[in-house]
Amino acid sequence: PSDKDRMYRVLGRIRRFQREHGSRQVQGKWAYAKRLNTELGRKIAREIVLYASEKKADVIVFEYLEMKGKLSGKKKQKLQMWRKRDIQKRCGQQAHRKGIRISRICAWNTSRLAFDGSGEIARDIRDHRLCTFQTGKRYNCDLSASYNIGARYFIREILKPLPETERSLLEAKVPAVKRRTSCVYADLRELISEMELRKVA
Repeated sequence: PSDKDRMYRVLGRIRRFQREHGSRQVQGKWAYAKRLNTELGRKIAREIVLYASEKKADVIVFEYLEMKGKLSGKKKQKLQMWRKRDIQKRCGQQAHRKGIRISRICAWNTSRLAFDGSGEIARDIRDHRLCTFQTGKRYNCDLSASYNIGARYFIREILKPLPETERSLLEAKVPAVKRRTSCVYADLRELISEMELRKVA
């Protein structure tokens, strides 16, 4: 958090300087901000791999994030400073040395849909870390999204090696797993329950 606060302060100083003096004399400040951002990316990647190693994880799952279109002003600055690709690349290199795999899943709707399958969430206006499910339940947005990210990975790993006929039967019983962009944690639980019922039968 302290590193991110420092980064935001630097970006704020750059914006104020550009308003007063124009963009020609700000190259040195941008170079400093880029060095800070590079170091922040290294720290984040190192901590992710260290945590995964401590928990004896076999795989680290990332969202596949594709940024398109143009943004201007404050949002553009924040987007430029977000080193998502660099962090994932560094994580991949460090994780490989420790025998940990890297996997990526589709990012669509992971944050928008509640992990319990109740539908779209409503973000708290005062505190964006929190959200309200359609059932009225209050929850942490990032934690709900993490459940969905993990669920999509496991759904893919469960269905991919199955024969086509068995996969089709499971998809018929749990139609939600057909469309990976709307899968949530509740769909994974339903899929596992259906597989256990088929084993008993």
